Amino acid sequence: MSHEKIHSRQALASKLQQLKTDGKVVVTTNGCFDVLHLGHLRYLQAARQQGDLLVVAINSDSSVRELKGENRPLVPEAERAEMLAGLECVDYVVTFPELTPVELLSDLKPNIHVKGGDYTLEQLVEKDVVENNGGKVVVGLNVPGKSTTNLIDVICERYGSS
Repeated sequence: MSHEKIHSRQALASKLQQLKTDGKVVVTTNGCFDVLHLGHLRYLQAARQQGDLLVVAINSDSSVRELKGENRPLVPEAERAEMLAGLECVDYVVTFPELTPVELLSDLKPNIHVKGGDYTLEQLVEKDVVENNGGKVVVGLNVPGKSTTNLIDVICERYGSS
């Protein structure tokens, strides 16, 4: 059941520590994941291939509003978490309230942290915390032209504000 994949920060940090002790390579990624689409799926599948298990950290509703504006998220955090947990390539899901994943990644200490191709290493505020805990950051995984913003634009264009 997908709910078994959704964990609190503390519970997940403890679980990941044990898995890493057992030799597993922990991969993390983070984002809003508002309105799942093909780009998300392909990105998450590629991220999962970087290690033994994939943790997806999602921004809370309040942090999405701060990052994306008052009209977002379109999908509440509990539903976004459940949708992600339902994907075969996702092993664990955790929600974080901060605007950046720095504190969360400090707790989770992944072996690899993955971000999409719309970022550069220099842009990632989480780079230092991942590397200071012995991990590495991988950028460049994405599907061009597939984004939530593009999808919202298409919906608005086709259906207007009626």
